[in-house]
Amino acid sequence: MPVADLPAGRLRYQDSGTGLPVVFLHGALQDGRVWAPLLRALGPGLRCLVPDLPLGGHTLPMPADADRSAEGVADLVAAFVDHLGTGPVTLIGNDTGGAIAQLLVARHPDRVARLVLTSCEAFDNVPPPIFRAMPPAARLGVLSALLVPLRLRAVRRLPVGFGALTRGPLPDDLVSSWMVAYFTDRGVRRDAARFLGSLHRRLLTDREAQLRRFDRLVLVVWGADDRLFPPQHAHRLARLFPDARVELVAGSRTWLMIDRPDRTAALLRDFIVQRR
Repeated sequence: MPVADLPAGRLRYQDSGTGLPVVFLHGALQDGRVWAPLLRALGPGLRCLVPDLPLGGHTLPMPADADRSAEGVADLVAAFVDHLGTGPVTLIGNDTGGAIAQLLVARHPDRVARLVLTSCEAFDNVPPPIFRAMPPAARLGVLSALLVPLRLRAVRRLPVGFGALTRGPLPDDLVSSWMVAYFTDRGVRRDAARFLGSLHRRLLTDREAQLRRFDRLVLVVWGADDRLFPPQHAHRLARLFPDARVELVAGSRTWLMIDRPDRTAALLRDFIVQRR
């Protein structure tokens, strides 16, 4: 995988295909491989760029003095877009990556040509109630104790683990690799704690005025069966932006790229390519 040398640190990323640049942002305690089924379904004509963000499932820790707050990670993505040299990109966020995408639009709107938000944190749902113990645990230095049960596959399949993210079988080998990355590298644990400790319920509500000024095309794609991120938030988000539309995807929870990759890919391709 190529590595981007950025002012705040180094970032591994996937770079596949040619054409219009599209940057994909994943959720906390994950890495970019979660997008793989969707990337295969997208087909040609797009340059897909998938950074491994320092959210706890990555393998290249940031420097100790780097800003790994949610705002700092949004700035890191903006620097990544500058590094690519492509100009503004289509930005796609899922789960916590959708929160980062909203922060980037609020702080660096010139980096974004189009925005796609897929089943993600919005308004005061940061993080969802079932995971609301994580930020205080991170701030108190006990995040790892909270996450230790996730080393067991049976626990990871529960709603308090990764089970609520998908309707189908959990990709156990992938999730196992994220847990290995977290528990074997002190720098990765430090990055995750700094990021998760920065999350709070006003993180996105305080940016609504900036989001309302983003006048480029926005697509909101939501899992109709999402248990973490209420589908009604999809419609609220669309009303927040001047030019947005909503698509609900039946048979999917948060991980649309895994539950319904073909349907999600068709919606994205229509939005990015057909509506130019």
